[in-house]
Amino acid sequence: EALASFDQALAVKPDHVEAINNRGLVLHELRRLGEALASFERAIALEPGRADAVNNRGLLFQELGRADEAIASYDQAIALRPDHADAWSNRGGVLAQARRVDEAIASCDRAIALDPAHPGAFNNRGIALHQGRRVEEALDSYERAISLRPDFAEAWNNRGNAMHDLRRMPEALASFQRAIAINPKYAEAISNRGMVLQDLGRLEAARADYDAAIALRPGYAEALKRRAGLRLLQ
Repeated sequence: EALASFDQALAVKPDHVEAINNRGLVLHELRRLGEALASFERAIALEPGRADAVNNRGLLFQELGRADEAIASYDQAIALRPDHADAWSNRGGVLAQARRVDEAIASCDRAIALDPAHPGAFNNRGIALHQGRRVEEALDSYERAISLRPDFAEAWNNRGNAMHDLRRMPEALASFQRAIAINPKYAEAISNRGMVLQDLGRLEAARADYDAAIALRPGYAEALKRRAGLRLLQ
C-alpha cells in the first residue's frame, strides 16, 4: 500500500526526491534490494547533497555485504552533514563487522555525543567492544541500548551473546527468549537460544531451535554447523 502511494506520487512528479528516497525505504523493507538501491541512487543523482539518501544507500550496501561501499556512503553522508548521528552509528556498525574495532568505537562515540539517546549507537558500540573482547563493557552498551528502546530485538540478542560468553547461562537464555518474543522470526536469536540449551544439556530442545532457525533462513551456516555438531553428541 505504501509502495503504491509513492508510485502514484511519482507518476505525477517523477523527480520528487523525498518520494523516491522513501520508496527506496519501503522496497528495502520488502527485501527488494536491487530496486531499493536504484531508488536511492536516483534520489542522490537528483539531489547529491541529500545526506539521508546517501546514508540509506550505505545501509543497503552493508546488508549486501559490500562493506567498503557502505563505509564510503556513510563517510559521504557525514561529509554532507557532520551532525548526522545515524550515519556515524551505522559507520561504527560496519567498521565493527570489519573488525576495525577502535575506529568503530570512535564512530559510535561520536554518534552518542551527537545524540545521547541513540539506541543503535549503543548497540553498535557494544558490537565493537565485543569484537575487541571487552565483553563486560559490551554488555553495558547493550543494556544501555535496551534501556533506551526496550523492544530492540537485536540488542537483546547481543546481550544474550555477551551473557553466554560470560557463562551466565540463565541470563543468556532469558535474553534470547526476549529477542524472540519481540521478533518470532529472528533466526539468529532462535539459533543462539539453541546454543544455550545445548550447553545446558537440553539437546532435543536445542535441535528444535536449530531446525526452526534453518526453516526461517535456509542455508543459515551457523545453525547448520551447530545442528551437525549436536548430532555427534546424540
